[in-house]
Amino acid sequence: QVQLVESGGGLVQAGGSLRLSCAASGRTFTNYYMGWFRQAPGKEREFVATISRGGGRTYYADSVKGRFTISRDNAKNTVYLQMNSLKPEDTAVYYCAADTRAYDLETRDYEYDYWGQGTQVTVSS
Repeated sequence: QVQLVESGGGLVQAGGSLRLSCAASGRTFTNYYMGWFRQAPGKEREFVATISRGGGRTYYADSVKGRFTISRDNAKNTVYLQMNSLKPEDTAVYYCAADTRAYDLETRDYEYDYWGQGTQVTVSS
C-alpha cells in the first residue's frame, strides 16, 4: 500500500508561482514512477507531468511545458511540482499519483494505481 499526501496549494495571482509537494509512504518510493494530474471544475482529469524512478527523465503536457518543473527527492520520499508563470486556466485540484508497475513514463491516469487526496490551486486574474 502507498499513501500519498499533497501540500502547497493555495491562491496566487496570475504570473505568480507555487510549489506543490507530495509525500509518499508505504512501499519503496524509488520503485515507482510519479505523476501529477489536475482536474478543473466541470472538466476531466488531465495529465500534467511525470518523472522516472531516478528523476533523470521527465515529460510534460504541452500546456505546462516551460512553466512547470517536476522533480523528486528519493531520500525524502517526496515529489515536487514547481509551477511558475501561473495562469487562471491552471486553476484546478492537483493530484499526485504513483505508478508502481511502470517501465516508462506514463500519461494515462488509469495506469497509476495510487492517488493522493488532491490540493487546490487557484490562480486569480
